[in-house]
Order: sequence, then structure tokens, then C-alpha cells
Amino acid sequence: MKVLVTVKRVIDFNVKIRVKSDNTGVETANVKMSMNPFDEIAVEEGVRLREAGTVTELIAVSMGPPACQETIRTALAMGCDRGILVESEVDLQPLAVAKLLGVLVERESPDLVILGKQAIDDDSNQTGQMLAALLGWPQGTFASKLVLADGAAVVTREIDGGLETLSLKLPAVITTDLRLNTPRYASLPNIMKAKKKAIDVLSPDELGVDVTPRLTTLKVEQPSKRQAGVMVGSVAELVDKLRNEAKVI
Repeated sequence: MKVLVTVKRVIDFNVKIRVKSDNTGVETANVKMSMNPFDEIAVEEGVRLREAGTVTELIAVSMGPPACQETIRTALAMGCDRGILVESEVDLQPLAVAKLLGVLVERESPDLVILGKQAIDDDSNQTGQMLAALLGWPQGTFASKLVLADGAAVVTREIDGGLETLSLKLPAVITTDLRLNTPRYASLPNIMKAKKKAIDVLSPDELGVDVTPRLTTLKVEQPSKRQAGVMVGSVAELVDKLRNEAKVI
């Protein structure tokens, strides 16, 4: 069985985000970057399936500038067999990413595609669903448990009302949630081995996909600071403030 996992290069989750002075986006120059945390979970799940003998080949895919090779190397150090980078300086939006992944799926013929449910930079939560629609494959989103058996993927997913269990016929698309697993740290020997693993570099033109942005960001602003709270002496005073000052009742 062949599995394809996606890894996105994003601003590290420990970094305090700063908006550019011209309000066109967030500052990424001289900022620490790392693998999207939900994608780390996707890689870890793929590695566990490989260690269990269920999966024979695990491929890490990233899209973006040449620096994304570092993110792929991290996935290779965690246990992926090889990597694919679709190199593009264009800001790739979810639909473009889904189309590029669709072409790669046709080329590689994986039995399963595992993605993080969302990226922490744009929080779109769209790529996995779009990919499944383009391929016509069944999908299991927000997976907190995954079991492969008899040509099917049994996915326990988190929903508002609790947990839902789906049985999906392979091939399928899975997106990972936080409770699925705890990603490992890559050991030094594996980091050294990852330097020798192959990374194929492609371009959107080679894959025949138009990645021209379809959405335009008008302005990015810092959220307004919250005002300090006010202590009230009684319920009557609280109701008065809610009615006359906040005007919410």
C-alpha cells in the first residue's frame, strides 16, 4: 500500500504573529518556520502504518518556495521514504493545492492520502475536502482514530455531537485531528539519513495546473485590544450596564 502525506511550511506556532506595515499580510521575513502541526500528525500516522507493515511506501508532498525542502526533510527524518516538492513562488490557495495534489495522485496512484485538517496560517480547512471532491474519493475528516483493514479505512471522527465512525472503501482521503496521535521527534541518525533521501522537484506548469490566485486579500489588521473588565456590585448594576452601556439587552 502506498500513502501520500502533505506537509506545509508555516510560521512556527510559538512565534508571535506581526502584521506588515502596509497591512498586506503577516510578516514572514526572518521568522522561524516549521511544519504545520496538523501535518505532523498526518506524517506520524503514516509512519505508524508503515511500521505496522500496512504501508509499503510513504511519500511526503509540499508546495511552495524552495525552502519547503526543509519541511520535507523533517518528514523524511520522521520516517517518510521520499519527498515531492511542487515549487512555486505564487501564494497557493486551497483549490490550487487540491488540483496539484489531484495530478500527483494520478501520477503516484496512492491508496490513501492523509492531510492535516487545516493549516495554522490561513485556517481554511478546505484542501482535503476539495481533493476528495476532485478525485471522487470517499473522505474522513477530523480523524481521531484510523484503522486500515480488508481494503477499507475505519475512521473515528470528531463532530459537534461527539464521535462518528465511518468505513471508507480505499482509495480515500483522510484529514487528521489533534487526538489522532502525538508526533515523534526525529532522532539525529534519522536526520542524517534524511539528507540522502530523494526529493523530486516539480512545477505547476509541469503538472498542467493554473495556480493563479482566485481570491484577493484586501487588508490585514491586528485585532483590536480588549477593554478591561469592570467589577459590579450587584445584579441590578450589571443589568443596568448591559442595557444602557453595552446595549445588548
